[in-house]
Amino acid sequence: MATLKITQIKSRIGASTQQCKNLDALGLRKINQTVEHSDSVIIKGMLERVKHLVKVEEVK
Repeated sequence: MATLKITQIKSRIGASTQQCKNLDALGLRKINQTVEHSDSVIIKGMLERVKHLVKVEEVK
């Protein structure tokens, strides 16, 4: 199973409450912070809501 490397590239200031909650659930608190999660449908759904705030890379 692949792993996703997720990096927050933009500030959460001005984002909706739901988008901020998604960033919190992903473990992202600061700009340029990076976390790794397994590639699942739930994670991809969360990323779809905040795709303008994060950068996603696939790690094998």
